[in-house]
Amino acid sequence: AAGGLALSGPEHIEMILYSLIARGKTVLAEFTFTSGNFPTITRLLLGKIETDRDGKMSIVYDGYIFHYICSDHILYLCMCDDAGQPKRRIPFNFLEDVRQRFVATYGEASRSAIAFAMNAEFSPVLQTQMDLYNSPNADQFAQVHRKLDDVKNVMVQNIEMVLERGEKLELLVDKSEQLQLDSFRFQKSSKKLRQAMFWKKVKIYLLVFFVIVVLLYIFLAVVCGPAFSKCRDKKK
Repeated sequence: AAGGLALSGPEHIEMILYSLIARGKTVLAEFTFTSGNFPTITRLLLGKIETDRDGKMSIVYDGYIFHYICSDHILYLCMCDDAGQPKRRIPFNFLEDVRQRFVATYGEASRSAIAFAMNAEFSPVLQTQMDLYNSPNADQFAQVHRKLDDVKNVMVQNIEMVLERGEKLELLVDKSEQLQLDSFRFQKSSKKLRQAMFWKKVKIYLLVFFVIVVLLYIFLAVVCGPAFSKCRDKKK
């Protein structure tokens, strides 16, 4: 068909024939099991796919289907034999698997990389994952991969809960240390207060004793005279 895909290769066509990772129109890595003009078609598709927002979609073209996932302005695309694989779960699982591996390997470097900067290193990864997802056990593997993702999400949630509890424990420890410090300060201030009260009582007792002595002296001075002469004369 005019403008269609001209493919050559073995009679058996793999489910996923071609995969590509791109930033806008800049291809960062790609791999194919066969030859044909579909790389040219994908270059045309790159100019029409909006990568400004995340999402996933499928595009049918001349009996073949292009699946893609757009995440963080990076496009992950694969071409499949739609007639041979009506299910679309496996291609999208493949794309998600590739996306996770690509992000884990390159991170922010993909934002400024030149064309085919990752091709030499990541093209073998695409080949390996395509072999895996094209195998008869691909659907079973996809289910296991999804369960692993679920387990990973649960573990992440548990770790976050542990970290949150850790923050709460740290807060309790801080409060406990503050209470101990306040208790020490209270004991210290109580000791000083008891000492102050003790010396205050001593001063009062001394003052009372002094007043009694003075009053007694005044009383004796009035009765016996200032030099106690009257009392001594009476004794004689």
